[in-house]
Amino acid sequence: MRVIVTGATGFLGGVLARLLRDRGHEVVATGRDQEKLAALASAGIDTIPLDLASRDAPSLDCDAFIHCAALSSPWGRHSDFYRANVAGTRGAIALARAAGARRFVNISTPSIYFRFQDQICVREDAPLPTPVNAYANSKRQAEHLVLAAHDLDPIILRPRGLYGPGDTTLLPRLLAAAQTRALPLMNEGRAATDLTYIDDVAEAAYAALTVSSPVRQRIFNISGGEALNVRQVAELAAGKAGCAVQWRKVSPWVVLAYARANEYVCALLPRYPEPTITAYGAALFAFTQTLNIDAARRELGWSPRVAFAEGLARTFA
Repeated sequence: MRVIVTGATGFLGGVLARLLRDRGHEVVATGRDQEKLAALASAGIDTIPLDLASRDAPSLDCDAFIHCAALSSPWGRHSDFYRANVAGTRGAIALARAAGARRFVNISTPSIYFRFQDQICVREDAPLPTPVNAYANSKRQAEHLVLAAHDLDPIILRPRGLYGPGDTTLLPRLLAAAQTRALPLMNEGRAATDLTYIDDVAEAAYAALTVSSPVRQRIFNISGGEALNVRQVAELAAGKAGCAVQWRKVSPWVVLAYARANEYVCALLPRYPEPTITAYGAALFAFTQTLNIDAARRELGWSPRVAFAEGLARTFA
């Protein structure tokens, strides 16, 4: 099978490109980071520098297409998210069609489910709230584009909390915050979430690429399948990194009010700097957010294999 992987210079895209290569598939890896493209090329993977939001797409051919490229952040300008995630997805769909892809797998996010309240075992068919931030809004728009591309036999994955060796977002952000200030302890530290080790996400994407048609469901939650206490996650990760976590008991509504005020001020500043804490980031410490992954087990034949304790050990090995 010949597969085009967008965002192959990113965390998931790079792991997936190598997984496909190791299983004997032809891979065309696209991205914008020349240094990381060179590393993929040295590993025997065909690479093409590509900005999906531009109109200068190369002529390619493939059997399947996986769209990992995205701007992922709790903060940023709407225009930047639109260009990367909406216009970029539109460009990916056009490229997949021109290349003759028969399956299009899109990596989305469970952030589109997010509400400022506990949500336990959320299913794919749950009613969607108003997007919590520009990122969630852009990914929701991207999903609409993908689902409308019936000719590409689309599948959407919503993986929660990717972590592992090479992660530059989830645990690094958490540890950076823990090293500079006390973390907010809200609702007696009861909040829980489910994280997903990077190899499990790559395996889910591979299952989506290779599952036989027709697919009865188009959207799948992906997670490690464990409801992890957020306080324990922070303390275990900090312990592996050799630092301690300090906690400060606060009301979630006070923290959220402070975060929203911080966001308001930062949005007015010339360079649109990221706030020290966003409302979304604060809420992750206050409310339980977990996913139901029964559909992926049933329809894709996929299940997570790496428990958090093992994944954390691999991450800090």
